[in-house]
Amino acid sequence: MNRQTLALLIAAAFSLAACGGADDAAKTASAPAASAAATQTGELPVIDAVLTQAPNVPPPIERDYAAKVVVKMETVEKVMRMADGVDYMYWTFGGDVPGQFIRVREGDEIEFHLSNHPDSKMPHNIDLHAVTGPGGGAAASFTAPGHTSTFSFKALNPGLYVYHCATAPVGMHIANGMYGLILVEPKGGLPKVDKEYYVMQGDFYTKGAYGEAGLQPFDMEKAVKEQPDYVVFNGHVGSMSGDKALQAKVGETVRLFVGNGGPNLVSSFHVIGEIFDTVYQEAGTAATHNIQTTLVPAGGAAITEFKADVPGELVMVDHSIFRAFNKGALGIIHVEGPENKTIFSGKQKDSVYLPEGSATQSIGKGETAPQVQAANKEERIKLGKGIYEANCLACHQANGQGVPKAFPPLAKSDYFNADYNRGIQAVLKGLSGKITVNGEVYDSVMPATALNDEQVANVLTYVANNWGNKGGEITPAQVAKQRSAK
Repeated sequence: MNRQTLALLIAAAFSLAACGGADDAAKTASAPAASAAATQTGELPVIDAVLTQAPNVPPPIERDYAAKVVVKMETVEKVMRMADGVDYMYWTFGGDVPGQFIRVREGDEIEFHLSNHPDSKMPHNIDLHAVTGPGGGAAASFTAPGHTSTFSFKALNPGLYVYHCATAPVGMHIANGMYGLILVEPKGGLPKVDKEYYVMQGDFYTKGAYGEAGLQPFDMEKAVKEQPDYVVFNGHVGSMSGDKALQAKVGETVRLFVGNGGPNLVSSFHVIGEIFDTVYQEAGTAATHNIQTTLVPAGGAAITEFKADVPGELVMVDHSIFRAFNKGALGIIHVEGPENKTIFSGKQKDSVYLPEGSATQSIGKGETAPQVQAANKEERIKLGKGIYEANCLACHQANGQGVPKAFPPLAKSDYFNADYNRGIQAVLKGLSGKITVNGEVYDSVMPATALNDEQVANVLTYVANNWGNKGGEITPAQVAKQRSAK
């Protein structure tokens, strides 16, 4: 064994040791391991790539030398949840959308093995935007079901790059979820941060409208017209909300690796309640600072960083805002820790302002979508969750806690539990003026919605059976009776 080979193996051992600390167990389990000693002068050590599913990211690269990195990835076609009550046949890299996150170093040689599951109906391949070569590897990786293709490339340029399937029809493969990110770290590495997460937007086109239950097939006509029913983060409505919300603590620096698979829409990526301290726009090496919203093109990416200064729920959105609140492009970063009233006081005073001519508004009138009827209470609750997330979550929050002094809580609501007809009336006809909920007075405006009787029954049954409320079932017949009441 020559001195250069021995030095590389020692460096690899130090790379493994450097993965200790607060996340010692997790990092040790996923740390790359060098292969058997190279036998020729100058031969690179061989490392198996660590691949992760969103929102997780492989650990930072600690080594200061190039390696041969072996990436093994499988394409899988499988039915998964798009939204509550809605299923979709996804085409995936690694079994979910987006595809697995790949992390390599500038100068690495990547040996890529692409396997297509024997149950697949379609051939697949991979076009990595990090590849310098024809098709980004697409022709070299064209793989029939039950086969594996292998090709190699060198990571010449640092940055965060999209990869996607490029088998004809290319748009259909991407629209079904075949995209992901590969990070090529610069030789000096990225600045250290406390948390890193993987967020990737995509637009989906289904035969049924948003929320229409059942297994929804792909709609080519909508895709060509660029009229998506769903615009989501990480492949599914609610992928990063509730108990799946991203986590951070006050004082921590958070880095988001943000990609956009498209296939069509440009993302206006924004985190409500934060300003990006640093943005690597289009995921290159040039950094800009103090950015509110950054554009992420279809087939592109960005790296955003911010320090969490105050606690609360930060809301990630595509600021083409109807996509967030009506098509699914919304996620939560839950920040825990002490408050800092100097940075953010919270509401200090509340007073009524009702100029002449004020009236309760309505939203979406005449734009209801057909719904599958619930056969029982359990189905009603399941369907109601999707309606809640699309129509109510922004004001009443994911756990029904509302917003202090602005929007009343639905959790353990004495106002709602005392008379479910109150809730029906509020949803159907809107609500303005003072009400008292759980001992607190609220004086705001709730717009009427254009949900049909089935949808109103579903969403209120969902509310009634969550967050400490008394349960039961609201039926479409009850809603119809209240709709006709004066």
